[in-house]
Amino acid sequence: MVRRRERRVPPISERRKDPFETATRVDRTGDSASDRKLVTSFILLCIVVIPAVSVLFYYVKNSPRANHTVSQENQRGLIKTDVTYQEILTENTKVSENASHRHYTYPILAYITPWNSKGYEMAKRFNNKFTHLSPVWYDLKSQGNSLVLEGRHNADTGWISALRKSGEALVLPRVVLEAFPKELLRKKKLRDKAIDLILTECQEMEYDGIVLESWSRWAAYGVLHDPDMRIMALEFIKQLGHALHSVPSVRNSKQQHLQLVYVIGPPQSEKLQAHDFGPHDLQSLSAAVDGFSLMTYDFSGPHKPGPNAPLQWIRLTLQFLLGIRNSAAKSVARKIFLGINFYGNDFLLSEGEDGGGGAITGRDYLNLLEKHRPEFQWENNSGEHYFVYSDDNHDKHAVFYPSLMSVSMRLDEARQWGIGISIWEIGQGLDCFFDLL
Repeated sequence: MVRRRERRVPPISERRKDPFETATRVDRTGDSASDRKLVTSFILLCIVVIPAVSVLFYYVKNSPRANHTVSQENQRGLIKTDVTYQEILTENTKVSENASHRHYTYPILAYITPWNSKGYEMAKRFNNKFTHLSPVWYDLKSQGNSLVLEGRHNADTGWISALRKSGEALVLPRVVLEAFPKELLRKKKLRDKAIDLILTECQEMEYDGIVLESWSRWAAYGVLHDPDMRIMALEFIKQLGHALHSVPSVRNSKQQHLQLVYVIGPPQSEKLQAHDFGPHDLQSLSAAVDGFSLMTYDFSGPHKPGPNAPLQWIRLTLQFLLGIRNSAAKSVARKIFLGINFYGNDFLLSEGEDGGGGAITGRDYLNLLEKHRPEFQWENNSGEHYFVYSDDNHDKHAVFYPSLMSVSMRLDEARQWGIGISIWEIGQGLDCFFDLL
């Protein structure tokens, strides 16, 4: 079962409104003389629009370049732009014998979801490559005049025990804050209750903290447009972070307190909107939050097919959030987990269709390669591979799925900034991706 990221996008705004427009969008077209001609028609030119001249100047002069480096084994020569479907089908399950060796030395947060059991297996197999593991288990919801934390039935204590016997990765389950925000943020009793529920669960289950997702929910309810409510929202996060920091870790001697990682989305335009999480918010929360899981994916969708996470857009997002790389910026940058998608998208391109397609896992992707034997195209500005195929109804599709080259380039980009990465989610990727970590 494939889910891109459950309940993460505000229902009132499922897709970004042309954020920084830094990558090619794929236009739906009808039949043409050849697939090559079709590809040329919808991805021939990549338009990089950077509205402010000052931003363009800074970017050209100072932005980090993906100074592409490869792991020692070089993935058997597969980190390249001219990869073929035969190579992927043959090599996708092959990984180094030393599964614990880390190539990426900054923190790595990996999400695991109950609906992709492969993620649990990958977390155990490559345990020592991760510093943080976040199983997607909990929702904090309104219940009458109170709150309830749902999800303990998802918790797999046997899996956690196995992880801790073989590695030191912190286990921080994700908690989605579904409670009605106006009630929660305005009432001290409910805020205290929410924090008590989270702390109690961490202590009883011996977690190392939590990953909290709430900003997108608050944006969906419109509370972030109210300046007073926005201040309350930030204060609640601070209160939770300080509460977690006041509780000593039950089982980890190296970590003195429980941790809070907070999920944030990228700004939706050059000019920050009221509901955007911006650089001032980052600075405001830095003392109370141990890490920020930045969702730099889901750039495109069925109505605007294109790359999953264009590299130019990722660079601009980091630039807007972190600004000039001085000592103050570095102290915040070290808390960023740059989002990297291990899922892909299969978009319908047929003329007259109002969008179609969606997320696919590695298994879906390999099935498409076996059936259609496509020719890969490399899109330079987005730094992603894609291919086009026709289904049994002769409808055209464009498939964007991570490759060793695209993942490696994003790791290099994060390395240039001195930041960690977060992977959504490890049950959806190919085995060979883990050799890069």
